[in-house]
Amino acid sequence: MEPATAQRAVPPAIPAPGDLDLLCINALRILAMDAVQKADSGHPGTPMALAPIAYVLYTRHLRHDPADPAWPGRDRFVLSCGHASMLLYGALYLSGYDLSLDDLKNFRQWGSRTPGHPEYGHTPGVETTTGPLGQGVGNAVGMALAESHLAAIFNRPDHAIIDHRTYFICSDGDLMEGVSQEAASFAGHFQLGKLIGFYDDNHITIDGSTDLTFSDDVERRFESYGWHVLRVPDVNDLDALDAAIAAAQAETARPSLIICRTHIGYGSPHKMDSAKAHGEPLGVAEVELSRKTLGWPWDEAFYVPPEAIANWRRARDVGRDAHAAWQMQYASYQQEHPQPAAELDRRLRGVLPAGWDADIPVFNAENGNVASRAASGTVLNALAARVPELIGGSADLTPSNDTALAGIRNYDPTDRAGRYLHFGIREHAMGAILNGASLHGGLIPFGGTFLIFSDYMRPPIRLAALMRRRAIYVYTHDSIGLGEDGPTHQPIEQLSALRCIPNNTVMRPADANETAEAWRFAMTHPDGPVALVLSRQKLPFIDRIRYASARGVARGAYVLADAPGGAPQIVLLASGSEVSIILDAQTQLAAAGIRARAVSAPSLEVFARQSAEYRATVLTDGIPRVAIEAAHPMSWYQWVGGNGTVIGLDHFGASAPARRIYQEFGLTAAHVIEAARALLAGR
Repeated sequence: MEPATAQRAVPPAIPAPGDLDLLCINALRILAMDAVQKADSGHPGTPMALAPIAYVLYTRHLRHDPADPAWPGRDRFVLSCGHASMLLYGALYLSGYDLSLDDLKNFRQWGSRTPGHPEYGHTPGVETTTGPLGQGVGNAVGMALAESHLAAIFNRPDHAIIDHRTYFICSDGDLMEGVSQEAASFAGHFQLGKLIGFYDDNHITIDGSTDLTFSDDVERRFESYGWHVLRVPDVNDLDALDAAIAAAQAETARPSLIICRTHIGYGSPHKMDSAKAHGEPLGVAEVELSRKTLGWPWDEAFYVPPEAIANWRRARDVGRDAHAAWQMQYASYQQEHPQPAAELDRRLRGVLPAGWDADIPVFNAENGNVASRAASGTVLNALAARVPELIGGSADLTPSNDTALAGIRNYDPTDRAGRYLHFGIREHAMGAILNGASLHGGLIPFGGTFLIFSDYMRPPIRLAALMRRRAIYVYTHDSIGLGEDGPTHQPIEQLSALRCIPNNTVMRPADANETAEAWRFAMTHPDGPVALVLSRQKLPFIDRIRYASARGVARGAYVLADAPGGAPQIVLLASGSEVSIILDAQTQLAAAGIRARAVSAPSLEVFARQSAEYRATVLTDGIPRVAIEAAHPMSWYQWVGGNGTVIGLDHFGASAPARRIYQEFGLTAAHVIEAARALLAGR
């Protein structure tokens, strides 16, 4: 590589007289350069390289209305390489979104509307939270999938009311990450023809040249996925960009990837095509030199000439007209097709249909002695029959997760109206695709796999929680109770890890009726994802005439069986399959004259949100507590307090029948009783 201080030959970029396009592009470059320099942190190089794509897209091709960023008929744009956020913020400001020049000046500062990486719900016009590389590619796939499904449901021959494209920009880093490869394979297989991506082929990563680690033939790789691949040899060639985008728009049977050769830090005489342009400010002197190289005659930071602003903001007029035309079309659609129009409106508003929960079963002794995964399958089918926006599937574990939907067709290229999704063995992409579908609107997405494989999809879970988006995860085979498959498949740390994610709600029901209530909660919880954690093995039926109603699930933890004969001397807590253990222990303690309260705690996060008064009625201050769960004990220490014991697993499992494993590892009523006696004796 050349030394970082060597001056590089910059391709001609000085605007010729009347070259308004280049003036507009350089305005975006300068804004990115100035914002990063003022913040003294950030990534200037990629926005400087990609400015032509943003300009051509936002002013010529993207159907969007800066006055209404949530307009349902808009195209979606995802910047998967979120570190290049100033490209997006600059384009949003220049094209007239509710973002001011002061917002750009406050880039990456406390309270700013322009954080270091784009955040959904924080900045107008940002469609998803990106930063962890590859996630945006999966989100874009989910958005395109949602568009295709809703179009198949709601469009009529005379009204294509759902008809928009999804665009994304990805980097070398995005394509190195496995999630992008999973998502791209999925998109190609399902022929998502309204998905158009731009690959920023700049040959540079943080460590240096991509030659250090990356020799993929991206064109052949994406062709093998079933994508339509085009090349733009020089991203500054706007005619070539226009032609490639038009060709991608014309290809409706395959997703398209436009490979654009770019130069990171374009315009910087000493840092262009260098890793130095990636993740640090150019420096005051280099900024000034870059202005001169780009033919920018203004010294004032953040200055944009009026003619550039005016040209960019033609997007407002074009967007307003496109939006108005769509509104007229929608009004005609409402008049001619009132029923589907009303249904589409309901879905986009996020309102569940009347009677959505009418068929949620109440389990009894005859049908309730089942694994919670089996109960979940029954409830899911009851919901799917009444909630048409409920769409999802499994990562190649449909029979194991019990996620099959009876009478509901598979989604595939010949039947976009199908609602069951076969994600393949792609847990990571599944999570990112669920996020994209949720962000699109009009759908409630779910996805199933084993709890142990939640590790493979943790990044999209975290982003769903950060964005507070609704996604439902069906995680089965939840503990050492899966038995003979052994420690590679037996979750230990996963429950605690999932519970640690802010805004993520974990539900581990104790029986079939708690499973039904967990689904009820998941369907009505608007503030982040919900993970339903379900057993492989059968769980004993809990007689709700004898014990408390399962409706207590909605509060996270509740008194399932109070101490017989007076105030409790000790509180026993558990979730899932271990609840039957504390009920057994309670009975045996009562026979020995010890009054124990049994508390079912399917969701520690929901319980933590309850009032202190309610929590005190469940736990009873000053009373010792024993908690048991077939997982790492970390989650429970705050609930047992200083005078309590947690029975759990701080080691991996073993391959054996489930009952034997529970006995060997001390997850038994006898162990609970021993712990209770020790606490009461003050030991």
